Amino acid sequence: MEGARPTRRREPFMQSSSSTVVSPDWPAIAAVILGVTAFSVAQGLTYPLISLTLEARGFSPALIGVNALAFAAGLAASTLLLGSLTARWRADRLIIASLVGCSLCLATFAASSSFAVWFLARFLLGFFASLIFMLGEAWLNAACPDRLRGRVSGIYGAGMCAGFAAGPLAIPLLGSEGGLGFALTAVYLAIVAFATAMLMFSTRTVPEPSSTGDVFRFFKAAPLLVGMVFAFGFADIAAISAMPVYFVKMGHTEAFAAISVTVLALPTAIAQPFIGLLLDKLPRERVALAAVVVAAASYLILPSMQSEVAILSVFALMGTATFSLYTCALTMLGERYSSAMLVAGAAAFALAYAAGSGAGSALTGAIMEAGGPKAGPLSVGIGLTLFTAALMIARRR
Repeated sequence: MEGARPTRRREPFMQSSSSTVVSPDWPAIAAVILGVTAFSVAQGLTYPLISLTLEARGFSPALIGVNALAFAAGLAASTLLLGSLTARWRADRLIIASLVGCSLCLATFAASSSFAVWFLARFLLGFFASLIFMLGEAWLNAACPDRLRGRVSGIYGAGMCAGFAAGPLAIPLLGSEGGLGFALTAVYLAIVAFATAMLMFSTRTVPEPSSTGDVFRFFKAAPLLVGMVFAFGFADIAAISAMPVYFVKMGHTEAFAAISVTVLALPTAIAQPFIGLLLDKLPRERVALAAVVVAAASYLILPSMQSEVAILSVFALMGTATFSLYTCALTMLGERYSSAMLVAGAAAFALAYAAGSGAGSALTGAIMEAGGPKAGPLSVGIGLTLFTAALMIARRR
């Protein structure tokens, strides 16, 4: 198929494509879900913990923002180097190396207080994290037969979402001083890397190498899948970062705003396996269309809600529908593509999410400042409605 290219000789019994998988490669699936859940916990803990620690040390918000940019730069660098890395090393070994690399980066945060060292460690953390997600998602699809793809993607999404939600809960227990949170998370990731390596002795599949050219070909071949991930990133970050500000501006307490993020995350994680079941039982395009319709509607009706119970109910529905877009896109990636294009698609998803989340955070905040608090959720809802129209036109074609 387009985008596939000859690769070096593989080890015996290694299957490279989801189209060749008859029975699921459960050790590979377990390794991927274990790895991504572990890193999601680590990222959910360390992302706010780094900011809180730097603030406690007296660094300005601008420098804290620069440090966060290092993580994004690492994500971009790993995407650009993906082709050369997968041509030289097998994807499963790169995942283990990346988990170990993340563990060492977190240990560096615990051992050093130098801003320059933290900047480099944050860059490398983004680099290794991106590899874990890109290669893991490609491997997940390569290891899974199509009849189970939706359910496996749903479990993967649940693990990712639950990990991000659980991470920040450890901050009150571990504190933001002394580096204990970083040190314990580093040990946790090292243990997961070892467990993942043990599982890989029993795997039968591995994704094929890809190239930067394959990534750009995927953008051209699957604009709607890329658009789904962009829409997910836009709406997801708007919900996490802008909506708590919206609640405070609308007169709710800061405690309510904080609770809303938990209400957003937990039902979303619980719902993803059920979304995956629907993806295996119903036409996948219809499930994706329903998800974006519900997400758009939840944003549009949020400003009219008065009761806090009703607001939190809509917010939970919003999170579930928004994250379901990603579960749908991941499932449809494995359904439609194989070989090198699986890794290329996962890399394209990473770039689309980065672009969508950046736009969602910046634009929603600016629109709220210019047009008032209610303009924030309404603008996201209108954007999702426009994307719904694009999906419907594409289905008719």
